[in-house]
Amino acid sequence: MTRGAQWRENAVEATGGPVDPGTDYDAIVVGAGPAGGSAAQAAAAAGARVCVLERSSMPRYKTCGGGLVGLSTDHVGIDLSGLVRSTVSSLTMTLDGRYQVSRGRVDAAPWLSMVMRADLDAALLAAARAAGASVRTGVQVLGLRETADGWVQVRVRDGAELRARVVIGADGTSGRCGTHVGVHCDQVDVGLEGEFVADQALADRWAGRMLLDWGPVPGSYGWVFPKGRVLTVGVIGDRAQGGALRGYYRRFVERLGLTDVPRQHDSGHLTRVRAVGSPLRRGRVLVAGDAAGLLDPWTREGISFALRSGRLAGEAAAAAVGAARATGPSGLAALDGYPDRVETILGPEMVAGREVLGAFIRRPAVMHAILASPGTFGLFTRLIEGRTTVARQLRRPGVRAVVAALAR
Repeated sequence: MTRGAQWRENAVEATGGPVDPGTDYDAIVVGAGPAGGSAAQAAAAAGARVCVLERSSMPRYKTCGGGLVGLSTDHVGIDLSGLVRSTVSSLTMTLDGRYQVSRGRVDAAPWLSMVMRADLDAALLAAARAAGASVRTGVQVLGLRETADGWVQVRVRDGAELRARVVIGADGTSGRCGTHVGVHCDQVDVGLEGEFVADQALADRWAGRMLLDWGPVPGSYGWVFPKGRVLTVGVIGDRAQGGALRGYYRRFVERLGLTDVPRQHDSGHLTRVRAVGSPLRRGRVLVAGDAAGLLDPWTREGISFALRSGRLAGEAAAAAVGAARATGPSGLAALDGYPDRVETILGPEMVAGREVLGAFIRRPAVMHAILASPGTFGLFTRLIEGRTTVARQLRRPGVRAVVAALAR
């Protein structure tokens, strides 16, 4: 049995039916994706009594490119060796199928690791359980209500209400927790993606190589991520251009010669980017990951944001509960620091991503030429590896001047 399969089996063993009525927790985490798993592990490891509530059965398929950038591997907190389906050390970039440029390297660390989200989520959930968290699947959260005596009551379908001192919402873009907190997003994109089952010859052609295609819809792009005998192929762009994006996806698949290749999944999903100043906390409820709209506005990469914000939320919840045990309800003031820490760590990356997206929307051909040039290509791969960030690069006057000029 592979380690990935073992983690999936452990995740199933960690789950069960609805939580026993009347059970109280220090923290309830709603959602078992990267943000939820990271939050639960951090809070439980710090000594909090934690329960994870997940609507679906685990493991479950999630529409996701599954490419782990360097910031994700740095912060995932688990051994990935059994989860990685393939690694990438070669990148091809095209502009709507034209002006192809390919670059790669040999005998060096790969740029990107490829995983299936079902495997990653199951592994994170197993790690949270090992840290002491309990996990219940098939539990749909319908609403939250704070009480005067210092609890958050969690209303679930077909079960009794649960109570926690703190709730961490990690239930995605359409979950109840973001609505409760009042999260506001000003960028909504739609991703269309398929998991194509390749024969050996096709898999060999894509081994170690990924494709990024800057699309014809303003701000859109497409990708091919190889995962052994599976190719994850997708496009993403502005939801308002949904019809054009569907056409782009169809043509992209045709151009790749994949129209008749069998698909394990063919699905779509929305990504929502948090508006500047949108709340991350309401009383005893925190939001993290997609539930908070935390992702890169340009690439729409969200796993690294989910892992980091989830850990910050879990640490804040455990610290607040610990302080409250020692000093009374006033100890929950420790939750005040969570929004500031997210803004400090993730805020600059999101601001920088917006600036680059603006340039990409206005000048995609110029952006392609710049990114494909030898010097800038090296910078782009350092961004993927996590050795630098767009925010750090935009602090360089020359880089900022170029991005600002392209966005005009």
